[in-house]
Amino acid sequence: MTGTGTIASQGNGLVITQPGATRGVIEWNSFSIGKTNSVTFNNGAGATLNRVTGGSPSAILGSLSATGSLYVINPQGIVVGPSGTITTSGRFVASTLDICNDAFMQGSGSLTLSGSSNAAVINLGKISSSGGDVFLIARHAVINAGTVAVPNGTAELAAGEQMLLQDSAGSRQVFVQTGSQGRVVNKGEITAAQISLQAADGNVYALAGKHNVIRASGTATRDGHVWLVADSGTVTQSGAIRATNADGQGGTVDTTAQNVSFGNGDRSGYFHKPFVTAALWNISAATFTVNDAASGAMSRSLNAGTSIDLATTGAHGSSGDLNVASNIHWQGPASLSLAAYHNLTIAPNTTLSNSGGGNLTLNGDALALGNGGSVTNLGTVDWSKSTGIVTALYDMGAYGGSFTPGTLLSNAAWSVPPNSGLVTQITAYRLVNSLTDLQSVSADLAGNYAIGKDIDASASTNSGFVPLGNYSTPFSGQFDGRGHQIQSLRLAQSVDGGVSQPPFTLQAEGLFGVIGSAGVVRNIAVNGSINSYGTYGGFGILAGVNEGTIVRGASSGSISLVGSAYDASSGGLVGMNLGTVARSSSSVGVYAEGLPGGLVGDNELGGVIEQSYASGAVTAVAHTVGGGGLAGGNEGTITQSYATGAVAFQPDYCGGTSYACLSGGAGLVASNSGKITQSFATGQVTQAGLPGQIPPSIGIASSNTGTIGSDVYWNKDTTGANIGVYSGTAMPAANGLTSAQMSMPSSFVGYDFEPNGVWSMPAGATHPVLSWQLAP
Repeated sequence: MTGTGTIASQGNGLVITQPGATRGVIEWNSFSIGKTNSVTFNNGAGATLNRVTGGSPSAILGSLSATGSLYVINPQGIVVGPSGTITTSGRFVASTLDICNDAFMQGSGSLTLSGSSNAAVINLGKISSSGGDVFLIARHAVINAGTVAVPNGTAELAAGEQMLLQDSAGSRQVFVQTGSQGRVVNKGEITAAQISLQAADGNVYALAGKHNVIRASGTATRDGHVWLVADSGTVTQSGAIRATNADGQGGTVDTTAQNVSFGNGDRSGYFHKPFVTAALWNISAATFTVNDAASGAMSRSLNAGTSIDLATTGAHGSSGDLNVASNIHWQGPASLSLAAYHNLTIAPNTTLSNSGGGNLTLNGDALALGNGGSVTNLGTVDWSKSTGIVTALYDMGAYGGSFTPGTLLSNAAWSVPPNSGLVTQITAYRLVNSLTDLQSVSADLAGNYAIGKDIDASASTNSGFVPLGNYSTPFSGQFDGRGHQIQSLRLAQSVDGGVSQPPFTLQAEGLFGVIGSAGVVRNIAVNGSINSYGTYGGFGILAGVNEGTIVRGASSGSISLVGSAYDASSGGLVGMNLGTVARSSSSVGVYAEGLPGGLVGDNELGGVIEQSYASGAVTAVAHTVGGGGLAGGNEGTITQSYATGAVAFQPDYCGGTSYACLSGGAGLVASNSGKITQSFATGQVTQAGLPGQIPPSIGIASSNTGTIGSDVYWNKDTTGANIGVYSGTAMPAANGLTSAQMSMPSSFVGYDFEPNGVWSMPAGATHPVLSWQLAP
């Protein structure tokens, strides 16, 4: 025995006492408990390792309990019989793999278990832990046909020759490092905060019967999560799996294997059929065919409100194709994503359909490798009774990718969801996976495109990137970034507008030179730089000129535009906006002549900026008419938007006629002849100029000949401004708020701070933020 303690008989049982929170190791020749016997470990909050060195397996037919953590190690196998009960307040480990005494006694956060035993760990009884975790570990087989209850921790069954056991308060803790082609079988009931069945290169059988389920319920520190993992083996799933978080919402199930199969159930009850209740069910296999059993499992789960992401990986030399050979139909809002490593095919006479608000994504080349992934629909996609959307993603023709639409049925009553930027209910997109792909969009400016992965555009530093679309042929298709980023884009070339004002020609520069009135760009983040000299026109990291729609666009980086750029309109996101910019943002630092703005250079007549913000610093220099934290100029509409970046006005030329200095920089816009409502500014405003021509700090607009609503505010402490408008129609001084007032929702009259409202005031925030910023 290692450590200190006592062993004493007490009636029909043994009592092992171990002081305090210490750790101890006991070696037994045999360790079994008869049906009417008990073994009790009074080990406080400590841990006791019981190693069996004899030649017989451990049979737990009676009661085994511990106040702390308990480890039972027996290479000959461990069986908890139907009458056996195991209860601990800490961790319980039953294993045929051994642990080093020294590592155990040190109480380190990680333990390595290893061994070559062909014995099994089997539970036919009841195992529970009120305050810890339960781990059943073996090289050959782990079988649960009883019950395992771990309300506050993880229940993990794992088969392998070597594995790592870690301490984690938020995720699974057992990881197979060396496989053994073993198997993990669950025929019983498992309830825990999180559950993992793992066999690495072996097989996992999740076979809970009619009255048994695998149920993960989560805690404050653990999401409700179930893992079924057999990386190079097979997961066979039959029965009910449920995963929810502690609040009863959400939950995730991950099924990962080389091969995944589903049972069809039997006549004895519905719950023998595969069935998942969770927020999300991820299924991953090397290749996959949706047969009758799989489509049944998926349809039942989708109907229960579980969204499904099914992906093939192409692992182990497989094709990575995903074939749908059986109908999938569901009602309600759950979504289905079918993502193929290579090709995705819907077989003839096969129908995918939804009645409700469910979305469908069909994705060839899901890893964005440029492998010629195609989407081929030989059947029917029926969304005629759905308000959801259908998205198909496939490689460009240069890689051999193609889209075969088959029969596509849309809903005649479908309407565009608010703030989505969508155009059609069913849309197929060519994948943009590289800088080369991105540049090739110029070959078809009316096409539909989607980014497949984050793009490193640093190679553009060698020659510069030619903007997509120009004044005569603007981008008129759809471009969906799908939340991906374009990094390190150098914008060193502009497109010609064909209209000249000596000595320059109107130009546009950005990822998109000109977005036409029919063009839509959404869900994209661009990091880039513009460094131009002697130009005028529209200059922005995302778009030089926007006449269409931008939704959820974001930009970062820098703009430097100097050298007689008299009429340059430079914005962190868009240079000149004649269309709509919604739910977008920029942190770009803008240093420019002309008319610079943090988000938009010039929001022209007809232009709309809504639910957007800018945080980058704006410096208006040399031949400038002033700069604004959100926009340089506004002739259109700005609503529900704000700016937090510093604004500096540093002119060095105020003569001439057309380009005379206006009246300085301002927190929101330099000049306003349009309409501004429900917006605010907080960035510091500093002014410079010729002697006697230095204006004061200005909170909202240097010049106002338009309309600024009574719900527009500025932080007079941080901007340094005591006035909202310098020249033109003034603003009430009361709209200049202190920092304390800026952090109070009640200061913002008419702003909707309700749970589903436009605005939010997070704990500790110094000003309101847009609610969409807080969405996951």
